[in-house]
Amino acid sequence: METDRDLAAIARQLGDRLFALGFTLVAAESCTGGWVAKVLTDIPGSSTWFDRGFVTYSNEAKQEMLGVQAETLEAHGAVSEETVREMVQGALKHSRGTMALAISGTAGPGGATPNKPLGTVCFAWGHRDGTLWSCRERFEGGRDEVRHQAVALALEEVLDYLG
Repeated sequence: METDRDLAAIARQLGDRLFALGFTLVAAESCTGGWVAKVLTDIPGSSTWFDRGFVTYSNEAKQEMLGVQAETLEAHGAVSEETVREMVQGALKHSRGTMALAISGTAGPGGATPNKPLGTVCFAWGHRDGTLWSCRERFEGGRDEVRHQAVALALEEVLDYLG
C-alpha cells in the first residue's frame, strides 16, 4: 500500500506545469470529498491554474451540478468509468478549466458490492480539446488510505499527461 506519496509535492509540481502551459484544472470529486481541491489550493498562487472544484457526493449532486445522466447512474452506478467520464465532461462544461479530473469510489467502511469491493475507485481525466480517458483501480487500506491514494493517482495522471 502506497500512502506515503507527498501530496503537497505532487500538487506543487502539477501547479508549476499547469502554470507554464497556461492551463487551468477543474476537479469533480465524490469519495475524496474535496481533498483534491484542498491539496491544490494549499499552494500559494493556485488561483492562476486551479479554476474550481465540484464536490458531488450524492447522485443528485452529480446530476444537478455536472449533468451526469440518471440512466448512467442507474445502469452503471456512481462508481463506474461511465459516471466519472460524464463528471469530467460536466466539469469542463460548467467551468473555465482547460482540463478536468473526476473521482468516484468506495472508500469504506460501507458501500461495497461484490463487483465493487472496498477500495474500488474510478477516475477520468479530460481536456477541453475532447481528449478523455478513464480507469478503475483498487486500493488497499482504510478510508483515509484509499482516499489519499486516489488523490495522488488523480494528480499524477494529469502530471504525466502534461509531460
